Amino acid sequence: MITRLTRIIDHFNDRLGRLISWATLALVLTQFGVVVSHYIFRTGSIFFQESLLYLHSLIFLGAAGYTLKHNGHVRVDVFYSRFSARRKALVNLLGCLVFLFPMLGVICWMSWPYIADSWAAGEGSIESSGIQAVYLLKSLILLFVVSLFLQGISLTLHSLNTLRGKTHDDADHQEGLL
Repeated sequence: MITRLTRIIDHFNDRLGRLISWATLALVLTQFGVVVSHYIFRTGSIFFQESLLYLHSLIFLGAAGYTLKHNGHVRVDVFYSRFSARRKALVNLLGCLVFLFPMLGVICWMSWPYIADSWAAGEGSIESSGIQAVYLLKSLILLFVVSLFLQGISLTLHSLNTLRGKTHDDADHQEGLL
């Protein structure tokens, strides 16, 4: 059951991260278009300028779970790299329980009214020609929380399995959070 759950979570975050990675191409092409239109054609578009913020936010907030799954988050690695698999699992477990889950709880709790108010008002750009969907931009905070929370559960379960002496297929989870 644990292995099945972790595989589902890992698969979800892997797919989400790979899908969101295409936003990087869209970001680069949009930025190129903004620069070309500004410097060559002497025109500009607030809509496209704002879309850069939306794409950037999607990439960094939406792919957080993917980044955790692939051990891409920043860590101070003075001792960790020399730890045994069991000690790494203990650090990862404590990192999830003491730091990750409480911080995600705070982020969710503090951002919920901010996001709900935005949806209730149908908040849009302050510019008339801007993107009239600021509520969607703010909702990316919840995507961040959900994807990291799910990946934290997976990392916690992988760590518990390692501490119990059970091995798992995915070496990515030998690394971890801190």
